[in-house]
Amino acid sequence: MRRLWLCLCLLFAAGPASAERLITSVSSSRVLINSSYTGADLVLFGTIERDGVSISRSGPYDVVVTIRGPSGPFTVREKKRVGPIWVNADQQKYAGLPGYLAIHSSRPLSDVTSEPLRQRFQIGIMETVAARGGGTRPDEVRRQSFHDALIRIKMNSGLFQANDRGVVFLSPNLFRAAISLPATAPLGNYEAVVTLFADGAPLATEKTDFEVVKTGFEARVAHAALVQP
Repeated sequence: MRRLWLCLCLLFAAGPASAERLITSVSSSRVLINSSYTGADLVLFGTIERDGVSISRSGPYDVVVTIRGPSGPFTVREKKRVGPIWVNADQQKYAGLPGYLAIHSSRPLSDVTSEPLRQRFQIGIMETVAARGGGTRPDEVRRQSFHDALIRIKMNSGLFQANDRGVVFLSPNLFRAAISLPATAPLGNYEAVVTLFADGAPLATEKTDFEVVKTGFEARVAHAALVQP
């Protein structure tokens, strides 16, 4: 009897199992950079699997795909003209900022989920940038101006991307998202985080990754520069 009571306690403590789970895959796990490299296009495929017991949901699913490249510090500097020259005036530092960031969604993010949830899970370009810097700056207007400048710089170079129709459902449970990497995308590991939503609530999350590496003569030169500078 005591063993049965313990099993029941563990069962209720575990809570209800999720009705959905995600299975995702990227078309290539490695992007090879050589002398003719001008960028790369990958495709992320995903499927939504149900447990077969739960009642079907009344509305359609939403999917958000967030791709983050290697992270590092980044500084945005404000230029001010003093006489005939331009000098650095103020600056804003960011810690752990992705060198590449792309947000693809099946609908506009404001239609997918609420702003508090987007901030909590860093879903969105502004949400990610705001979470990585500006915490010590008391002036909210100035902090926002640096965030805007950073996003503008990164988007102009193709290193930040946002597409609110970037996730396409091929069937009610099968979807795809195109990933475009510019030639300036940093080397290293990339993580693709896929989040499933329904009625504004997150249901499941799945992660997959790929890497950008040099190959051939470029790889040998980079290795020699590292080990024999």
